[in-house]
Amino acid sequence: NDAVGQEGGGTGAHHAASNFLGGPVLTGGAAAVTSAVLDYNLDEASFELAQISEGYIGRMCSSLDELIEPLRVHLVPKLSDDLVIGILGGVSKRLEAAIRKSKFTPLGAISLDSDIRYLMNFAKDRIDSPELKSNMTLCKACPPLARLNQITLLMNVEDLEDALDLISVSKRKGNWDLKLDDAKILLSLRVDFEGSKVNDLLQIDEE
Repeated sequence: NDAVGQEGGGTGAHHAASNFLGGPVLTGGAAAVTSAVLDYNLDEASFELAQISEGYIGRMCSSLDELIEPLRVHLVPKLSDDLVIGILGGVSKRLEAAIRKSKFTPLGAISLDSDIRYLMNFAKDRIDSPELKSNMTLCKACPPLARLNQITLLMNVEDLEDALDLISVSKRKGNWDLKLDDAKILLSLRVDFEGSKVNDLLQIDEE
């Protein structure tokens, strides 16, 4: 029941990643990510359990290793990195779709942060290029992962005023890709935020 995503477009190893992930051997797995149910509506007991047990992201990464390592050993470093980033992009897109179907408690948001950090560290450990070893450069190379990182920051705000500050500051720095409608939908997944207050607060101009 572990799964991977499909990344369209690109050339070279990016095409290979797309074709590989769309192949018959992975058809069931790709569908499973789309239908994955990620539970972040956690109380204290379930949060503590999540911290000590291997969750969906860990199992998914183990499955990815089994699938991509036999390919990576036959590729030059640049193509190997392209393959990893291409697969990471596809996985990130499908994880975002699954995240949008979950409800979040504040503890669940912390658990999401742990999951995305795990995914990023997994990727960096398999990247050969030193230039892609930081979170910033990895996110720049993989926009879907950058969106996941932004979603994680947004879901972990303590209150809605903090969300407004986060969006405003990040947009000025040029490192915010989420539309306001995306932010509203995502913040409304927090069980402790009222949907009407989310809509009332996020009234800043799109640029």
